[in-house]
Amino acid sequence: MEGIQHPIPRTAEEVFNDFKGRRAGLIKALTTDVEKFYQLCDPEKENLCLYGLPNEGWEVNLPVEEVPPELPEPALGINFARDGMQEKDWLSLVAVHSDSWLLSVAFYFGARFGFRKNERKRLFQMINDLPTVFEVVSGGVKKPKDQTEIQNNGSKSNKSSGKTQSRPSGLKMTPPPKDDESGEEEDDDEQGAALCGACGDNYATDEFWICCDICERWFHGKCVKITPAKAEHIKQYKCPSCSSSSSSKRARLQV
Repeated sequence: MEGIQHPIPRTAEEVFNDFKGRRAGLIKALTTDVEKFYQLCDPEKENLCLYGLPNEGWEVNLPVEEVPPELPEPALGINFARDGMQEKDWLSLVAVHSDSWLLSVAFYFGARFGFRKNERKRLFQMINDLPTVFEVVSGGVKKPKDQTEIQNNGSKSNKSSGKTQSRPSGLKMTPPPKDDESGEEEDDDEQGAALCGACGDNYATDEFWICCDICERWFHGKCVKITPAKAEHIKQYKCPSCSSSSSSKRARLQV
């Protein structure tokens, strides 16, 4: 479990910040750090749990021995199912249990510090504005459209000029803003914007983004350690999850 002591959140905003930190760590484990996570979940080891930490870190460890535990515990024995199912399905299963654990920790703090109805409602609304870990890991977050309408004047003409000539053909970078003219339902408005497949944060015009040519999810360059200069030399970009899946398939074929 967590070896470092973290401040105990006591307000709805503090609990939400704790939730965001733990969530970011879990997403990192299941996306950008997926190869390391996969190796740590050895089925030959004892019951293991995946912990998200408030500082956006993560760890795979044995459950705490304290009964009852100080905080709700995540799903036990995630390593046992690793080799019994497809890697993508296994990661999605871990993601679902991670979402459940995040909510249980958040509302444990709410109950412990006597959150009233309005505080509980505000906490849930803040949490609900973020995509779930499962949505990020499985690709269920709505993908941004190909860049077809960003011009210096912001006009929507010239819809075939989404990529500059200096970029390699087939490589998609810097996703478009939300299309205000789309006929989406109001409930889907917030998910209509581009969301990073690694951290789940919203698209920002001042940040460099890159799209995986396999799963077509968008990522902050910093989240997948790709700079604009490096991207110029990539003909086909594969995100960490797709790269890991390809490596696993090659390894199974060689056995």
